[in-house]
Amino acid sequence: MTIELSFHPEAVQELRTAFLWYYDRNPIVAQSFQEETERAIDTVLENPRRWPKWGDTERKYVFPHFPFNLIYRVNFGTVEVLAVAHQKRKPGYWKKR
Repeated sequence: MTIELSFHPEAVQELRTAFLWYYDRNPIVAQSFQEETERAIDTVLENPRRWPKWGDTERKYVFPHFPFNLIYRVNFGTVEVLAVAHQKRKPGYWKKR
């Protein structure tokens, strides 16, 4: 079964903002951030229910080398990324998405 992937528009903006922040400081680190994000997405898509619940229906994948979490939910064969959340930002800010 193929799992679809979708991003909340605000999650796309968070990802872009984080990438640009790293890029302004060091393009090599920005590339590493991008690669880690791609690995996170691929890992989640392989087995979306593997990662712990975070709230009622959301799940959380913790980036191993950057201070970010991939917050997502699984709905009928679709993984919806709700947030690319910095770990120091207020927890749960994305819950209204």
